[in-house]
Amino acid sequence: MPGGRLTQQERQQIASGVADGLAYAEIARRLDRPTSTVTREVMRNGGPTAYRADLAHRATERRAHRRTPTAPRGAQEPAQAHGRDAEAVREYEETFTTVLMASGMPKMMSRVMACLTLTDTGSLTASELAQRLQVSPASVSKAVTFLDSQGLVRRERDERRRERYVVDDDVWYQTMIASARATAQLVEIARQGVGILGADTPAAARLENIARFVDFVSESITRAAEQAREILHTRVDPGAGGTT
Repeated sequence: MPGGRLTQQERQQIASGVADGLAYAEIARRLDRPTSTVTREVMRNGGPTAYRADLAHRATERRAHRRTPTAPRGAQEPAQAHGRDAEAVREYEETFTTVLMASGMPKMMSRVMACLTLTDTGSLTASELAQRLQVSPASVSKAVTFLDSQGLVRRERDERRRERYVVDDDVWYQTMIASARATAQLVEIARQGVGILGADTPAAARLENIARFVDFVSESITRAAEQAREILHTRVDPGAGGTT
């Protein structure tokens, strides 16, 4: 399997594959590259709808020129547990970060969220995050404040009275419920507009259609989240013949 940076020709093949609607795994197979490499390449250079080979190549060259020499990565990163490949973990963390960014999360918040999610403990202190991400404590603080406000992380004190930031297994359920609450507000505001604009007007009809659509989607998301949480968090009772 070839290593190193993607060539311009490989980027052109990626662009062609994306334009043809191929899955990232299929594009990666044709290039003999890891799927994570293709995913990261596309997501950090405009996403599937805006990826351009020439622009991506120039952007990568600019990023390489801007980088300043740092201490060897091995001296910065903690040893990987469970025999993991440190480079593979680093590449996957970048891919996970770019996908979070593509969902609308700001870059630093995405980096902190990915870092927390991919730790076995699911929790780190501010200094640990700053060291792992090679950023300032102020950047970590700002990112955590945002994530905390969205219900994606929580704060707790450890035995040394240090504040730790924790991402729970339940985090995506909480995120879905918070999103459903936000859309419920949109439904309420849209229906207020119906009364203000006049029920028989085209604008009011448009608002009512928006309200119905968003309300249906919101209810579906909430119901699915509740069902998934109940199923995935159910514990098997050994005395019940393997049933819950």
